[in-house]
Amino acid sequence: MSASPPDLKQRITQSLDAPIDPAVAEFARSLAQEAGGIEGDEGGESVKQGAQAVLFYGSNLRTGSLDGVLDFYVLLPGDQKSRIWPIVSYHECEYDGVTLRAKVATMALSTFAEAASGELIDTTIWARFVQPSALIWARDDAARTAVVDAACSAAVTSARLAAALGPASGTAKDYWRSLFRATYKAEFRVEKAGRENDILSVNADHFAGLLPLALDAAGMAYTSNAGRITPSLSASERSRILSWWKRRQRLGKPLNFTRLIKASTTFEGAAKYAAWKIERHTGMPVEVTPFRERYPLLAAPSVLWALRGHRKRK
Repeated sequence: MSASPPDLKQRITQSLDAPIDPAVAEFARSLAQEAGGIEGDEGGESVKQGAQAVLFYGSNLRTGSLDGVLDFYVLLPGDQKSRIWPIVSYHECEYDGVTLRAKVATMALSTFAEAASGELIDTTIWARFVQPSALIWARDDAARTAVVDAACSAAVTSARLAAALGPASGTAKDYWRSLFRATYKAEFRVEKAGRENDILSVNADHFAGLLPLALDAAGMAYTSNAGRITPSLSASERSRILSWWKRRQRLGKPLNFTRLIKASTTFEGAAKYAAWKIERHTGMPVEVTPFRERYPLLAAPSVLWALRGHRKRK
């Protein structure tokens, strides 16, 4: 093996430092400020204990588009306050006369790091953040280092499971496919068949060469020949990893269903988000009244009735 564990950290650091549109960077800064991460004054800028970091991810990171809804994670200091995380909210930001929209997940950085390392039953963090993301705001060097370490842990956790789920020998894509196919099935959401191939094809540069680095960092031996990787997994080690996975697989759907239920009642800005989605997809403007903003579920029937009439008139 030609790589060593520090190479993974270098690779992840470079990935997290991907160039970002100034509009997205400003949005991230405003999210950090809302969470208490930045406090400005006339003499410059001081920083208080608040948001630790803001991560940007999703299809807009890859395409550079500002259209649609941007995806952010805001990571906070201290212990996780809510047992069911993350807290999801919808935000809008004006930049050079353009309205940017974002779905924001908020949670403690310490819990994010635990989840990335596979210590928790959650599957969403390490499976999500082995994919591309950008660290576009950090409170200080310590926060930045913590996020980089967490992203490295996500890659190690993912690679270890990929090696156990995948073939005895195969290409890196074979292992990543096995991983994403399994994690999608374990979560409470519907993805079209072949979604794992889409992830790998649109993020080919990100995944190129990542698996060997992650296996090295995991301390998992393997051989590589002509583009094919053969992990040296003993039967007991494979059994241990699969046992770890089966527990998370079994609890994945109930956990994610619980999160969906919670989000339906705690999604901050849900009415604005729904109104934008309806107008974007149907052309029907939806007024966000104080009642609709406070009680989006109670307001839903009247909006759906109006939408039914709108479609009939078209």
